Amino acid sequence: MSHSPLSYKDAGVDIDAGDALVERIKPLARKTMREGVLAGIGGFGALFEVPKRYREPVLVSGTDGVGTKLKLAFEWGMHDGVGIDLVAMSVNDVLVQGAEPLFFLDYFACGKLDVDTAARVVGGIARGCELSGCALIGGETAEMPGMYPAGEYDLAGFAVGAVEKSKILTGATVQAGDVVLGLASSGVHSNGFSLVRKCIERAGADLPATLDGKPFREAVMEPTRLYVKPVLAALAQHPVKALAHITGGGLLENIPRVLPEGTAAHLRAGSWPRTELFAWLQRTAGIDDHEMNRTFNNGIGMVVVVAAEHADATAATLRAQGESVHVIGAIAARGEGAPVEVR
Repeated sequence: MSHSPLSYKDAGVDIDAGDALVERIKPLARKTMREGVLAGIGGFGALFEVPKRYREPVLVSGTDGVGTKLKLAFEWGMHDGVGIDLVAMSVNDVLVQGAEPLFFLDYFACGKLDVDTAARVVGGIARGCELSGCALIGGETAEMPGMYPAGEYDLAGFAVGAVEKSKILTGATVQAGDVVLGLASSGVHSNGFSLVRKCIERAGADLPATLDGKPFREAVMEPTRLYVKPVLAALAQHPVKALAHITGGGLLENIPRVLPEGTAAHLRAGSWPRTELFAWLQRTAGIDDHEMNRTFNNGIGMVVVVAAEHADATAATLRAQGESVHVIGAIAARGEGAPVEVR
C-alpha cells in the first residue's frame, strides 16, 4: 500500500506563514533598537553589549506571561494591548531593583498561526519595548498543532536590565518614618483576571456600558502601565530607598518583599482615588477591602519608598514625567500587626 508524501504543512505547520510573520515583525522590532544591540532578529542568538557607562554592571532579569487576561483577548478579539502587558510585567519587575531594561525576548505559541493576530500581538510587544527604552532583540513563534484550541495562543517573555552595583535597590535602608508614594495603575493590569472573568460571568447581560469614561471592555483590557522612564528619571535625581511592583498578591503581598525585618507599611484607606472599575469588581465579587488589596493592585501599580524629606521632590519629578502620584502611607516599626496594614 503506497502513501502519498506528507509535508510539514499537511501536519499543520505552515513555514511560509512563519516567514510572513517575521517579515511583518522586522520593522516593528527595528523601531526598538538602542545602544548595545549588535545583532537583531534572525540570528540563532541575540547579541547585546553592556553600555560602557556602567563601571560595575549587574544584570537583572525577569520573566512572566499575561495570564488569563488572554482568555478575554480571545473572546473579545482584543489582541493589541496584551503585548504591552507582557513587556510591562517583566520590565516593571526589573525596574524595581533600580535597573534600566536593556532588551526583551518573547515567546508566542499557538496551534495554528494566524499571521494577522500574531502581528497585532507582537506589535504590542514592540510598542511596550519602545515605551520602555528596551530593544526587542529576538523571540520565538511556535506553531504546535493540537496543543492549543483554534484562535488561542500563549505568551511568555523575559527582560534583561542592568544596574550599577553600588545603586542596586534592596530596601535595606527603609526605616520607620519613611513615606510611601503610590503611582496610579491604568486598571487591573495583568493580575486577578480569573476573578475578573468570574465577575463578568456573574454579571451576565448586566454589564456597565462604560467604566471611568471608557467602554467596558476597553476599561477591563487597558494595558499595564509602563513605569520605566518616569521611575528611572526619579532614580537619577532622588535617593529612592525601595520600589515595589504591585502584581499578583496586590498591595498586601508585594510591599513586604522590599521591607526590612521589623518594619511595616501603614497605608491610609482612601488616600488614593477609587476607580469605577475597581468599585464594580468589588461590588460584583462581593469581597471586602482586605481581599481587594490582596487580589488586585486596586488602583496603585507601583510603590515608591523615600525618606520624608525627599517625598515632595520625588513626587514632583514623577508627576512631571506624567505619573499620578499619591502619598498613601508611611513606614512604621512592626509590632504585632501584619507587614502591610490599610486603615
